[in-house]
Amino acid sequence: MKSVQIFLQMASQVKKFVTIVQDYPFDIDLRSDRYVVDAKSILGIFSLDLSKPINVEIHASSDQQNECKKLIEQISEFAI
Repeated sequence: MKSVQIFLQMASQVKKFVTIVQDYPFDIDLRSDRYVVDAKSILGIFSLDLSKPINVEIHASSDQQNECKKLIEQISEFAI
């Protein structure tokens, strides 16, 4: 599992983030305090406190590491 911290301030950023992560076959979760939601769920993301940084947890298998690196590059614009 890889973990990255991001910050999503506007609805347009949430929409762009979901569009990016939907292209990947592995599970991706967002964790904020004690809440965990599916990163591919736009409604789930809006249920989080977006005024705080959010942890992205990428559950990629060992043979998916190249795709995982590609995902991290794509979401780097939201990284803290």
